[in-house]
Order: sequence, then C-alpha cells, then structure tokens
Amino acid sequence: MTGDDSAPGGPTVEAGLAGETIRLSAETIRLADEADTRALAEDLAAVVRPGDVIALSGDLGMGKSAFARFLIRALAGDDALEVPSPTFTLAQTYALSRLTVAHFDLYRLGDPGELSEIGFDAATREAVVLVEWPERAVDALPPDTLVVAIRPGDGPTVRQVTLAGDKAAWGDRLDRTRAIRRLLVQAGLGPARRRHLQGDASNRAYERATAAGESAVVMNWPPPPPGPVIADGLTYAALAHIQTRATAVVAVNETLRAKGFRAAAVRAADLDRGLLVLEDLGAEPVVADGRPIGARYIAAAETLADIAGEDWPTTVALADGRAHTVPPYDARALLTEVTLFLDWYLPYAFDRTAGAGERADFLGVWGAAIGRLGRAETTWTLRDFHSPNLIWQPQGAGRTRLGLVDVQDTVIGPAAYDVASLATDARVDVPADLKAALLDAYAARRQAQPARPGRPAFDRVAFEEAFALSAAQRNAKILGGFARSARRDGKTTYLAHLPRVKAALAEALSHPVLGPVRLWYERGTILS
Repeated sequence: MTGDDSAPGGPTVEAGLAGETIRLSAETIRLADEADTRALAEDLAAVVRPGDVIALSGDLGMGKSAFARFLIRALAGDDALEVPSPTFTLAQTYALSRLTVAHFDLYRLGDPGELSEIGFDAATREAVVLVEWPERAVDALPPDTLVVAIRPGDGPTVRQVTLAGDKAAWGDRLDRTRAIRRLLVQAGLGPARRRHLQGDASNRAYERATAAGESAVVMNWPPPPPGPVIADGLTYAALAHIQTRATAVVAVNETLRAKGFRAAAVRAADLDRGLLVLEDLGAEPVVADGRPIGARYIAAAETLADIAGEDWPTTVALADGRAHTVPPYDARALLTEVTLFLDWYLPYAFDRTAGAGERADFLGVWGAAIGRLGRAETTWTLRDFHSPNLIWQPQGAGRTRLGLVDVQDTVIGPAAYDVASLATDARVDVPADLKAALLDAYAARRQAQPARPGRPAFDRVAFEEAFALSAAQRNAKILGGFARSARRDGKTTYLAHLPRVKAALAEALSHPVLGPVRLWYERGTILS
C-alpha cells in the first residue's frame, strides 16, 4: 500500500504498521462520487464495535472528513446529525445509543505526548475511534488498526480506497459487509442506506436498507460458535432443534407464503455466508403503550387457527437444490428446554443448584407431562409467536393482516403451543378477558373448518389441556432462558419480564393435568 508522503511529519501510517497489518484484499475499491463514499462508510459502520480504531489516511481534500461524517451518521441513525471536523479541537466524542464514537483529527497535534491529554488511549479501549492524519501518531495506533487509505482516482470526484488491517480482526467482518452490499445490488437496492435494527437473542444481526423510497431487511447470520455438549454428544441447539443456517428462513418463509400467510419474501440470498435480503414487513406492532391491541391479538389467534387447519410438509425443497427438514418438537427437545429452569433460574433466583433427588423428581414429573403433551394435535409450530415477532400489515396484504418474523425455528409440534405463546406473552400483560376472547376466537375458527380425512374434529377440552401443558412448559423454559441471558450473556433487560412469566407459569400449573408438576414447585416454594 502506498504511503502518504504529504502527511505533515513522521512516518506514514502504513510504514509505521508494517509487519503488523495484513492486506485484506489486493482489490482497490473505486468510489465514483460522494454516494459511493457514503455507501462504503455505511458498509464499515455496519460492522464496527467498541475498541476498533480506523485510521483515515489521505492528502488534503481526499474526503477523510466526509467519510468520517457518513460513518458517524450511520452509527447514529441520523442523517442530520451535526458532525463538525475536529481540526481545531483535535477530538470530538459522540455518545450514541449503541456505542461511543471518538473522532480525532491530528493535523495540528504538536507532540504525540498530547494524545493522553485528549483521551486517545482511553478511547481506543472503550469507543470506536476514527483518526484523521494518523501519520502523526503511528506509534500510538494499536496493531489491529484498520487503515482506510483514500487516494485520487481517474476523475475529479473519483477516489481509490484501499483497506488494510489485521486479518483476524477485520477479515471476516469486511468480507461479510461487502457481500451484503453485493446482495443489495442484486436485490435492486445497490445504493441503499444501511441502518441497524434491534436484533433478537441470537447471534443474528439485522439492518434496514432503504433506497428511493423502497426498503428491505438484511439478515446477517454468521455460523454460531459451537456450544457445550449437553447430552447424547449434542449441544443445546441440536437437542432443542434451534436452527443455525439461513436455509431454514428461506424454507419456512416461502412455505408460509405459498399457503397465503404473510412471511417476508427473500429478495436475495447468500446461503453459504448466512446473508439474506428480505422483504420489509414494516414496524406496525400488535401492542400500543405496552398493552395488547385486542383486535390484533384476536386476528393473531385466528391466524393460528388457519395454520392448524393446513397440511404442512416435513421437508421443504429449496430452489437451489438444498432441502430443509422441519424437525419434530419431540419429548427430548421439550424436556431439554424446560431444564433451563433447573439449570439457570433456580441458581439465579435462589442461589443454589438442585440436588440429585430434586433433579430426578423434576425430570420425572416434567417428563410425564411432556409425554402427555406428545399426544396432542400437531401442526407447524412457529415457536415464538408473540408480540415482538408479529407485524401488523396494510389492508389486503394477504390471507391475514399479520406479518410473521423470526420463524426459522419452526417445528412440528402441538397446535396449542403457539396459542399459549400468544396468550402468555412474556413481554406484555394479556388481560384475562382478552385471553379468554382469543381462545374463543381460535376455537370458533377451528370448529368452522371443514372436516377432511385424517383430521378429527376440533376438541376444545383436549385443546385446553394441551394449552395448559404448552403454557407451563414454555414459561418454565423462558424463566430459565431469561436468567441464562442475564447471567451468561449480560443481557439483564430480560429480567424485568420475570414476574410476568412466573405468574403465567403459576396459572398454567393450576390445570389438573399438571398436578404432579405443581406439587414439585410447591414443595420447594419456588413460585411463592
């Protein structure tokens, strides 16, 4: 990589990091204009994280400040954010919602010793750091600094940009974000603006990409790290049938769409990398001011009735020749999930672990309850059918006005399970009268479905038993899962929902079919 001989004094940043940086790509990126510059800055903003240092190298007028401005605005999600050049102040800090950005301009730095006075060392540990004129502080740059070298191109607005940095630190991230840009081009959204979207509890990341009034959602799903072996030589994900590949998203979404349900269409895909550009279903929720919108919850229950009335495949063939098998929500999976209560919630709430006898009793009573649930009517169970994953759609959007997201973990399981997920929403209080109304709406819809061979008439009593069993299993699992997220992953926001989930579990355990399970909890005064 060519050094910047016009830098004011000292070695070039490239020379200073020689031997420490590894060229990520011999390809030089040609930026035709400001729009291309913004796109590259946003591609980089999509993958930065605290502790990253980005050195912007180039002569006067090459667009270093513009590049920094685009990157900071992308991280802020605010195109109007004022981002002045810190030429005279040397440093400007932005405390954004997700992270802090520190923007340094070292052109007027008198002595490298002044860096500590302007907070440079602390920023490199805690913030995303952008450095203009990094040649003035080469010795202070971490070895995994990403160098963005901007050089003149073959026209007045054209720039040539080369990225270089430690391959372990930057290689995969840059490869993935550039692959996303190529997918956006393939989807007809090449110049799209990219903005972070709140993700879920997995290692998936999401963005909203917009261009010319059109938008799409990008899913970035890198292979998750392997978890510890839990039983039978398998990880929790394998035992509980948690999907790890984007093929599941394509298979489930496209099958739901073929049946007339509203799941996101796939606009472009790189399945090997786990990258998808999906139809944007919007952001209109089924809750308002933290409370369920009754009509929308009723519509959700009716959608579940329609799903239960369909025949669903166990294997879905994809257009590229791959196939996705929809696994059964079998007893091992259900018991593996509910054991989260024992392994994570009990230590969190009571600062103790279960003894051998207590554990054996737990597995025994839950095993029997889950065995009974295994005799219930089955369908495609979307598994997390609750308010965060339900998007209200414009009139006439399809068979239902409910958009369905986060459905890749669909299994063949109890038809009552998703109804229990909706009625005992972990994040929203569902009033008793609304809960009763949505159960009635579900039952009425099921009873109105025409009979057909191989499918018995809807049995309300059997459904209510399966509903109680599903609600108990699900809420016990969630208590353990939320405690695990807080203790293991530091995601403490989930803890606010524990009282609601605990109350839902206690209510479910009041059903006679769960008597032995209820006694286990009462013996330990665990839900008191």
